[in-house]
Amino acid sequence: MTTQLLLGGLVYSSPAVPDATAFAVTDGVVVWVGSDEVGRALHPDAEIVDLRGRFVSPAFVDSHVHLTDTGLALGGLDLSRTTSRTECLRELAAYVAAHPDEDVIWGMGWDSSAWVGAEQGDRLAPSTEDLDAVAGARPVYLARIDEHSAAASTALRERVDGLAGAQGYDAQAPLFAEAHHRVRAHARSLITPEGRRRAQLRALDHAAAHGVAAVHENGGPEISGIDDFRSIADLDHGVQVRRYWGQCVSSADEARTVVAETGAHAIGGDLFVDGAFGSHTALLTAPYSDRPGTRGVAYLTPEQIRAHLRATTEAGIQAGFHVIGDAAAAMVAEAVAELAEELGTPALARCVHRLEHAEMITPEQAALFARCGVVASMQPLFDAAWGGSDQLYAQRLGERAHTLNDFSGLAKAGVALAFSSDAPVCPIDPWATVQAAAHHHNPTSAISPRAAFAAATRGGWRAAGVNDGVTGTLVPGAPAHYAIWEISDLVVAASHEGVQRWSTDPRSRVPALPDVAPGVRLPQCVTTAVAGEVIYSRDTQ
Repeated sequence: MTTQLLLGGLVYSSPAVPDATAFAVTDGVVVWVGSDEVGRALHPDAEIVDLRGRFVSPAFVDSHVHLTDTGLALGGLDLSRTTSRTECLRELAAYVAAHPDEDVIWGMGWDSSAWVGAEQGDRLAPSTEDLDAVAGARPVYLARIDEHSAAASTALRERVDGLAGAQGYDAQAPLFAEAHHRVRAHARSLITPEGRRRAQLRALDHAAAHGVAAVHENGGPEISGIDDFRSIADLDHGVQVRRYWGQCVSSADEARTVVAETGAHAIGGDLFVDGAFGSHTALLTAPYSDRPGTRGVAYLTPEQIRAHLRATTEAGIQAGFHVIGDAAAAMVAEAVAELAEELGTPALARCVHRLEHAEMITPEQAALFARCGVVASMQPLFDAAWGGSDQLYAQRLGERAHTLNDFSGLAKAGVALAFSSDAPVCPIDPWATVQAAAHHHNPTSAISPRAAFAAATRGGWRAAGVNDGVTGTLVPGAPAHYAIWEISDLVVAASHEGVQRWSTDPRSRVPALPDVAPGVRLPQCVTTAVAGEVIYSRDTQ
């Protein structure tokens, strides 16, 4: 057995050792946590690693990503910083000129809801004519930031049979629903296997460089396609990947067959019940404020949801649903309530079923989901990007926007939370995620930094069905998944002043975390390790 003793740092462990400065790892497992002096005495033959005063935390888990798209955005045409249609098209033109040999121009991240500009039409989404004028006869696919709609050039549209008759088709406007799924699938088929592999590894490298030890890939027939999904299983990388396949099933036997044929760890994830607010496809009980004739899109019926949940529960397989709008949440809640009565809550809880996004959950639904052991995989950076009084949520929903992403309400009801980026929709940036959850635009929906940190670390393992009580922490017996950080200050911050006074009392023995107040410099990753093996080191980059 080989032992490493990491000392001279600030180790985030447990209330039993709130002032830990060192920990020991043997064969990939944390075996001891405490002070430098005791560590040296207990492990005289260990390999010494000097932490140089840095902060050590459990590594993060990003519970909802799309690896290929994330890698494409990191290495390709990222339109997330454009501020107008004119700028978007200018960026496209530059990319087209610089990449004359690419079979498809794949871009993503534009958000017309945030665009400004003096030119006529600068706040409008790019049209088919716009793309044709820039790219000519080259296929162009430009996904909106939520990836639930996309602008597509004529050269790409003409390659898709039956497109004009599909739901969500428009000759000039961005495509959504079935029309978008068809165009996306063809655009993805134009990416070479090697290009796809480079993108996936780029995304995993990026995750490791941000202190992430594991990610949950959310694939499916309408998202990535089976070739992309299967290829992720063949990657050789230190970041662990749990793979979710979003395909609806109707029987336990079918569920087992899908798992066997796809190699998925679970069936669900981004199994779309509805779409997204930005694309006007999230399913609502009342119309959109800025489009009164629209209530969104339902991709599944209540009968399909109920059958899928029953099938996976009977097969003992984790399931999940992409749920954003309140009407979509109501359909899933109804199915959960019926199956809890039919199969019993323990049967549901054993499977650790998931809700992806869960942005419009009522208190009654939260209590039901908590009782049935359902995990909410959520994205605090959504609120940071779109939650302000004049931002996208308010544009789309009016007063309803104030209630979205209620982390506090779900946590108080007992729903287990796991946090993620939904990359490339938002960046893989765990500390920014913690910051966003603790500083929600609606203070009553915020949670403490400590609770947010837990959701972004051990909450991710719980969402993957790992509930041994130690994984995602740095305590003896836990897998040595850790990250080392350069930080500014350590603080103890709570969700309200009364808890704050108790927490900062030394007698509370609450371990401190880096300051995540708005405007501060967030921690910078130095090292990431999985099972004791370093998978990222800033010093070797």
